[in-house]
Amino acid sequence: MGMRDWIIGTLGVGLAVAVTLGAVVTIDAGRGGKEKNMKPDARRPTQVLIFGNPQAGTPLMQSRQTIGLDLPLRVLIWEDEAGKVWLTYRRPSFLAERHQVSGQDDAVKALDDGLAALARAATAQ
Repeated sequence: MGMRDWIIGTLGVGLAVAVTLGAVVTIDAGRGGKEKNMKPDARRPTQVLIFGNPQAGTPLMQSRQTIGLDLPLRVLIWEDEAGKVWLTYRRPSFLAERHQVSGQDDAVKALDDGLAALARAATAQ
């Protein structure tokens, strides 16, 4: 199993367990180039994991509905030109600040901490 698959598996299992999600959606964003007959190196492996928890997200949306543009949360797993695999995400605190969410500091901090812990675990191989 490659590093990308290991990260995806670890994150998927970790998310399902840590935040008791019903489902984690995975989108193979690199596949589209292959289907359109693009050059082999034009689209490197790229996966987007989309996940959410209504108990965590609903209070944020009640504070400021525009955060719905960035919820559910997403994690991007991608491979660079050198074959190194990266895990990228926007911190929930950044999203809350950008959308001017107020009165949800504890919930936002819990999301920040939980996502950071999952990212560390997924990339600890």
